[in-house]
Amino acid sequence: MERPKALVTGASRGIGKAIAIELARAGYDVAVSARTVRPGETRDNSLSVHRTDSRPLPGSLEETAALVEAAGGQTLTAAADLTDRASVGACAQLLLDRWGKVDLLVHNGRYLGPGLMDVFLDTPVDAYGKFFEAHCIAPIILTKALLPGMLQRGRGQVVTITSGAAYVAPSAPAGQGGWGLGYAVGKASGHPLVGVLHAEFKDRGVRAFNVQPGFVGTERNQLSVREYGKELVGAAPPSVIGAVVSWLVTSDEGAAFSGQTVEAQDLCRERGLHPAWD
Repeated sequence: MERPKALVTGASRGIGKAIAIELARAGYDVAVSARTVRPGETRDNSLSVHRTDSRPLPGSLEETAALVEAAGGQTLTAAADLTDRASVGACAQLLLDRWGKVDLLVHNGRYLGPGLMDVFLDTPVDAYGKFFEAHCIAPIILTKALLPGMLQRGRGQVVTITSGAAYVAPSAPAGQGGWGLGYAVGKASGHPLVGVLHAEFKDRGVRAFNVQPGFVGTERNQLSVREYGKELVGAAPPSVIGAVVSWLVTSDEGAAFSGQTVEAQDLCRERGLHPAWD
């Protein structure tokens, strides 16, 4: 039988990389999308207007694609900038041209820049637009392009990697253990998509899930979290989130969570989805 096809955004490292690998192990071919195509590419990784950070981050689409193939899946690399609508549209078109369909769409990519770790009065107004583009508009563009094929086939799934920042107030100011309003605006603007898709298309074979990952020890967090008032103590590995997403989209039991916000770490423990993690 033909393997189902998935697209994972933000897949060059961290949670997106882990999801892509787990989906390949579960029988998917996986297209991976992000800005960083090759190892060592540099980006402006600054999270605050007060601190410049141009350190190269570990991970790239090429490396994730190799791991997807090692796990048994075919892959496509589709570089895209989620703040650029033309780039996002081209990503969707590439998949339709090469594969003709996508059965599973994972909205994991995000915008990380000044405003994420800045207090309100220090956050540039134009930062909010970038968070909104990446977290709200880009997923809408991709979903509008790929959902019609799911509906035509009578099956498909959409996953958004959400955040508690979408609906919970920080316990401390940005840079002191909390997050900035820019990040909260971005995550909050992307959060409702799943509920709308579930309400409109649940009877046409489409499942949709919000997955709240909790605190995760990604490559970026390994480098920067202490600089902004937190520690990595208790952080789950990205593979935990990969295991949860894979279970949701491949198991019959997972269908019951469609339309809901899933607390990934709690579900992982309850279902024993990652025995190596304690």
